[in-house]
Amino acid sequence: MKLKDFSGVLPEVAAELEGEAGTIDITGISADSRAIKPGMLFVAIAGNKANGAAFAQDAVARGAAAILASEAVEAPVPVLRVQNVRKALSLTAARFYGVQPATIVAVTGTAGKTSVASFTRQIWAHAGLAAAQIGTTGVISPKRNDYGTLTTPDPVALHALLAELAQEGVTHAAMEASSHGLDQSRLDGVRLSAAGFTNLGRDHMDYHPTVDDYFAAKMRLFDTLLPKGSPAVIFADDPWSAKAVDVARAAGHDVLTVGRNGSFLSLKRVEHFRHKQLAEIHIDGQIYEVQIPLAGEFQVSNALVAAGMAIATGLAPKVAMAALERLVGASGRLELVGQTKQGAPAYVDYAHKPEALENVLTSVRPFTTGRVIVVFGCGGDRDKGKRPIMGEIASRLADVVIVTDDNPRTEHAETIRSEIMVAAPDATEIGDRAQAIRYAVSLMEAGDSLIVAGKGHEEGQTVGTTVLPFSDHLEVRKALEELKQ
Repeated sequence: MKLKDFSGVLPEVAAELEGEAGTIDITGISADSRAIKPGMLFVAIAGNKANGAAFAQDAVARGAAAILASEAVEAPVPVLRVQNVRKALSLTAARFYGVQPATIVAVTGTAGKTSVASFTRQIWAHAGLAAAQIGTTGVISPKRNDYGTLTTPDPVALHALLAELAQEGVTHAAMEASSHGLDQSRLDGVRLSAAGFTNLGRDHMDYHPTVDDYFAAKMRLFDTLLPKGSPAVIFADDPWSAKAVDVARAAGHDVLTVGRNGSFLSLKRVEHFRHKQLAEIHIDGQIYEVQIPLAGEFQVSNALVAAGMAIATGLAPKVAMAALERLVGASGRLELVGQTKQGAPAYVDYAHKPEALENVLTSVRPFTTGRVIVVFGCGGDRDKGKRPIMGEIASRLADVVIVTDDNPRTEHAETIRSEIMVAAPDATEIGDRAQAIRYAVSLMEAGDSLIVAGKGHEEGQTVGTTVLPFSDHLEVRKALEELKQ
């Protein structure tokens, strides 16, 4: 690809690309100078810890053919100046890799993104479509199941992945859109067919100055990225739903609301059982009685957003409703890991923010005849303000609270626990997460429900800067086996 081939996505420098610089062959793109190989375009991003412009000479030494930057850079290769270099990185990556699945949807919100992306993929797959999902738990498609850690990958990796999926035959893809990814323009260049919104709660206050800034970052999916007139599927029962609807309508989208207050998919009734829920859903004058094989009303909400996006992009409502009865929960989302010999269930859930913890504890209460037991902690080097909030929620909604460690990172773990226990004075404190889980399992009696919250699908515990092998799933199963002996 010639450098001039990027002129369509880089209008600020289109004139410069008409000259000799435009004839340069570009073999790849990277914002990491260490990844540069001969012929590649180096994009100098000003990050939180380092300014990419400082690595321009290193990139040139490694063979960079040109540089894209937002500031002046001294280099013996063409330097193209753009105002928004993060956006430019995404758009050039999209142009370089070219192909994408024909139908792509993205979902944003504080909680539920992974489940919605997973459910949308499953609904499409049930209909016989070649579908994929991209998000926190990795990438799943008909030909791969790759574990991942980033909700929204960096732009170059994302666009390379979309091209790979398209070349594998994937026609439909559902992806998560994090506030970081949206704010940093990582999804720019993704050709979206529809978008969804789940809810908004407290999260990432270590990154966003205020909740309003956090919401504005989420809304970039609708006011900037989703093509005008496209379907915007919005969960209608959240305190932020009305504001999300206003943003989507102002952007000229076809707003489709779902939930108890929804007009597109209207939830009229839900009956809760331990491992399933019966939901009555109305759409286009039709009534569907759907048995969703998952616990927790929040999963019904997630299923409605997923079904809404699938229907909005062409699937028949009857097919989507039938698919809901075959859903499999995303890894670590109120996932039943095992049960005691008395039949008391133990769940692992990814809830690591206040609203998510409240949702999961509320969800198990209807079918818990005994006590709700919860094990949780809070991550280090993240929003400290949510720690007492989560402590209060756990104390209010659970009968037994065990506070433990959850990725303390570079903070002192005991300090994190103490900040939680300010609002949970009756909680039991056990720093070692494996020991906390074993203790919780040892307390379980008939009728109880155990929730181990915070890490979900994760397979490591970050202590300092080291990721140590750790799985809530494995520790719960080990504890249950020991208890049964």
